Amino acid sequence: MSSPCDPQHAPTGDVSAALMMIDSRLQAVYEGKTATDPEHQALIDQFAASLGPRGVDEVLDGACTLIFMFMKWLRMAYEDHDEDVIACVVPNLVATMRMMPKSVPSETIPTMAGLLVAAGTGLSPNLWRKQYGYWTDDEMTPLEATVFLLAEHINRLTDDPNFATRLISEALSAADAD
Repeated sequence: MSSPCDPQHAPTGDVSAALMMIDSRLQAVYEGKTATDPEHQALIDQFAASLGPRGVDEVLDGACTLIFMFMKWLRMAYEDHDEDVIACVVPNLVATMRMMPKSVPSETIPTMAGLLVAAGTGLSPNLWRKQYGYWTDDEMTPLEATVFLLAEHINRLTDDPNFATRLISEALSAADAD
């Protein structure tokens, strides 16, 4: 029996836009910019405003697709070492989120952990989340932080600061070629 949260039923969303936003954050961190650069934030805000409500929904779905793809890659990587992705990734990311109370309010952490567990078990994170209603404004930054932390986790595992972005870019290129 198929789950209503099966990825085949999920919208892919605007993965490219979501990836661009996450890669931009990764590069800023790798360049040593720990505080949000006001000019960079203004560009992100302008980009988000230009999307409109439907475009924002597309980026939300794209962010969830990134979570799914990153967790799928991590699941395969950890299984190659006889380890469980949920046991290895979720506690690490939850602990990191707990150290970010300004960006990730504690009440949003269970939802972000749920997205990770859903993706780690092969379910669509966006369909899993949508069964509880529409996204709240309070979940936007934690969602971005979750995708960012997953990408950064992959980059640390591979010792390559661009691996996560390249992984998705190559998957998108392969999908376009088909």
